[in-house]
Amino acid sequence: MESETARFNFSSDESANVRELMTYVYAALKEKGYNPINQLVGYFISGDPTYITSYKGARGVIKRIDRDELLEVIISEYCQKL
Repeated sequence: MESETARFNFSSDESANVRELMTYVYAALKEKGYNPINQLVGYFISGDPTYITSYKGARGVIKRIDRDELLEVIISEYCQKL
């Protein structure tokens, strides 16, 4: 028995908020000397917020957003540039 594909909808208002928060977290990681891409990938794969520095409250900021919402924005931004 085949099931229907689930749909995921995300508003553009939330997208702007996610973009702003991701920019903040990225900058905090970079300022502390981490490779932001590596740290964010570790966070997305594991769900473990300790991949994100607590510097400037970045860990608390990223925990305010569901990982699926973060990935939605990241993938959308990437695909728009293809």
